[in-house]
Amino acid sequence: MTRPAGRALALWLLAMLAGAVIVWNSRFSADMSFFLPAKPSAEQQVLVDQLKEGVVSRLLMVAIAGGDAADRATASRALRARLEKLPEFVSIQNGEAGSTDADRDYLFKHRYLLSPAVTPERFTVDGLRQAVGDSIDLLASPAGMMLKPLLPRDPTGELVALLAGLNTGAQPNVRDGVWASRDGERAMLLIQTAALGSDTDGQERAIGLIHSQFAEAAADGRLSLQLSGPGLFAVKSRATIKHEVSLLSTLSTVAIVAVLFFVYRSLRLMTLGLLPVVSGALAGVVAVSLAYGTVFGITVGFGSALIGEAVDYSIYYFVQSGRLGVDHWRARFWPTIRLGVLTSACGFGALLFSGFPGLAQLGLYSLSGVVVAALVTRFILPPLAGSNLGMRDLSHIGPRLKRGVALLQGLRWPILMLSLAAAVLLTVNRERLWHPNLSALSTVSAADGEIDQALRADISAPDARYMAVITAPDRESALQAAERAGQKLDRLIAEGVIGGYDSPARFLPSEAMQASRRASLPPPDALQARLQTALTDSPLAANKLAGFLDDVETTRRQGQVSRESLNGTALALVVDSLLVQRPAGWSVLLPLRPPGGDKGVDIAIEPVRAALAGSGALFVDMKNEFDTLYNDYLHEATLLSLAGFVAIVGLLAVTLRSPRRLARLLLPLLLSVVLVIAGLHLAGQQLHLLHLIGMLLIVAVGSNYALFFDDASQSARGFEDFDDATLVSMAVANLTTAIGFGTLALSKVPVLHAVGITVGPGAILALLLSACFVSRKGEA
Repeated sequence: MTRPAGRALALWLLAMLAGAVIVWNSRFSADMSFFLPAKPSAEQQVLVDQLKEGVVSRLLMVAIAGGDAADRATASRALRARLEKLPEFVSIQNGEAGSTDADRDYLFKHRYLLSPAVTPERFTVDGLRQAVGDSIDLLASPAGMMLKPLLPRDPTGELVALLAGLNTGAQPNVRDGVWASRDGERAMLLIQTAALGSDTDGQERAIGLIHSQFAEAAADGRLSLQLSGPGLFAVKSRATIKHEVSLLSTLSTVAIVAVLFFVYRSLRLMTLGLLPVVSGALAGVVAVSLAYGTVFGITVGFGSALIGEAVDYSIYYFVQSGRLGVDHWRARFWPTIRLGVLTSACGFGALLFSGFPGLAQLGLYSLSGVVVAALVTRFILPPLAGSNLGMRDLSHIGPRLKRGVALLQGLRWPILMLSLAAAVLLTVNRERLWHPNLSALSTVSAADGEIDQALRADISAPDARYMAVITAPDRESALQAAERAGQKLDRLIAEGVIGGYDSPARFLPSEAMQASRRASLPPPDALQARLQTALTDSPLAANKLAGFLDDVETTRRQGQVSRESLNGTALALVVDSLLVQRPAGWSVLLPLRPPGGDKGVDIAIEPVRAALAGSGALFVDMKNEFDTLYNDYLHEATLLSLAGFVAIVGLLAVTLRSPRRLARLLLPLLLSVVLVIAGLHLAGQQLHLLHLIGMLLIVAVGSNYALFFDDASQSARGFEDFDDATLVSMAVANLTTAIGFGTLALSKVPVLHAVGITVGPGAILALLLSACFVSRKGEA
């Protein structure tokens, strides 16, 4: 071994050791951050915050089925009693009487500081007469039995108004005292976890506790539990990604190792041939970890495709140098391989500029892996393998492959006609080619989606699609802004534009609002005198309202209601989820509910924006933001793919210096893309942005094969002079590449599946079509 080779080997070993240390300490993630924008707009930031921390992301919907209604109700109560003792849950609602006692006590105690009806006019003689009269009228309603005991202390009905605000919106059915599904066959619970939606470990623990506590509460086995919600989706998605990454990497590795062993028939060569792969995969993880701090599981899953790409270089080296020698290989073939590596780098490198973190990581991982694999093949394999490779003679395969190429070359015109038909098909159906929204990338199965929709409808769970967002430098300013926006939203409710809204100021008014309401309460003597006058000829005597007078006076003298006053109530979570402290200040979220009924389940956006204009509130349609986000990703991926393609073309144009050679080289690559996409369309698949990236990778990966054929075509006899060993090495390399990418097509993760089903067949087509259009004898 020469001294330079020894130094290169030592540096490689040190780099591998350092890389292993970095990988050991790297953070791996399989959560939804892969799909979230790196630099979101103001509207997208609301979307990101809701996915990670919003109250909806912490909701779990539970259905208990089996047995009879009494059995289900008993299990519902038992499950609620068990879960509410655990710190992993902050709210368990099942409609059971007493489940909102703490909330009701808080509202009743502070009703005169919380009620929007408390104004100076409310406590005039006329105001008291009207308010007490309304409360007396309510006694004849179905709620009269509940209201009658409260009347002496709350004759103006402030608690009734507050409870109406607390329970706005559709409510689930009730059977045997607990919530039930619309058909009455399942008991329903709505659970809020302490863990954030972004805390997948916390969500997994909470889900496990629900199952274990239910198993103990319904030990006879007659009842079953069904659960859904964003937390469950996050847990299942992570498990799916972990399983897919492990399984596909194993399948890809085993299949490629089998191919290599069949070709080499040498354990030594097979082991050496995997060194570039291991080095490339390690380099990819190290680069991503150092650049981003976190390595996504999907990025590692993409590495199974890198195995097939990176192993190509060692195949070229062993098969080609086995007959020609190392020095001849370096002089004859390394420049072509190097150019192929650079074209692949252009394709992968274009992804580095994506604002979609998942694509940027895939780009960096693949770029680092391919370059390092090629360098290890060039500088490390020769000294390790030595001059006597003992390579199996594969020359007898070459003539067979050449006969196959000759057959392909006779199909040029049929292939061109087929490609033209495919292009026409894609042009005619261009409006139906692309998937319209981000759900194309979701790992949530159709079955889980149907269950979620059914449970959400049964329990009337919020979806927080529409949101008004306010930012302010401090909490007091934020609450005051929420109150001003609330006044505008109240008018929209009266007009039927929206069905309602939630606000933290409803349960935690600003200090200024509390002071204003406290100032509206008259002193005891004045209030008693006004009551005497207001209740003349009323069935309710003023002397029966001593409790009312005492409560008003207590409120006049008590301090401010603070966030700490909410501790022990479910309202604390409501306020904390809607009033959020940020690094730069405070944010208030005001979820809006659609009007429902004949007016539909959508909100007319423009009237809301017009009403909120000038209030400082930003109106966000979450569904629209999801769609906008996806369209931004798709637009960006299109530009990046074009940029990558232009970079590849530019590199080849500078290197080849012949428009004719460039056109001949690019033609089979472009035809491969057209045929693959047409095949996917005919198979009923709608394309999304990862299919688009796959098209770029077909060009990047396929250019390696096209370059070898182009190199051979420069001789006087054209392809007839093509070296048998080179042709065999290309066939084996193409097989391993197809295996590496093709295994991804088996994945249930849409991101991996799309790349696999596009690049796997595309790589094979790129080789076959490059062979089809290679120059023959007499062709310039």
